[in-house]
Amino acid sequence: MSTKYLYAGIALLVGSALPFQIGINTQLRDWLGHAVLAALASFGVGTLILLLYATTLRLPWPTLGALLAVPAWAWMGGVLGALYVAASVILAPRLGAATLVALVVAGQLLASLLLDHFGLVGFAAHPFNVWRGLGAALLLGAVLVLKF
Repeated sequence: MSTKYLYAGIALLVGSALPFQIGINTQLRDWLGHAVLAALASFGVGTLILLLYATTLRLPWPTLGALLAVPAWAWMGGVLGALYVAASVILAPRLGAATLVALVVAGQLLASLLLDHFGLVGFAAHPFNVWRGLGAALLLGAVLVLKF
């Protein structure tokens, strides 16, 4: 089996975890009393797991100089992750899992088309074309069908 198919399968598996994460975090919000506290708890558990994994792998820790050399925009991944988790906890009960995930995927696709077209944040340029436009239109159509 080609590694391309293996990677696609892993991506599909990781994607299938998304609605579970949303539902679990939404329940956590109910138990903890606020979406921000649920997002904080979720990130805390994730941070602990990654810390244990990095320690198990005996990864070398970056130096202070290496951390200070990172451009400010590169730290935005954590901000965007926190925004996503908190927003999903708030929106899931209002939209439902299928509609929320469909809208999230549609947003990801539209942003990805822009990132690919202009070759932003480290992605190689892949110009927008009619086939990419058709794929995006079909996905947006699926969102509308799911919602209405």
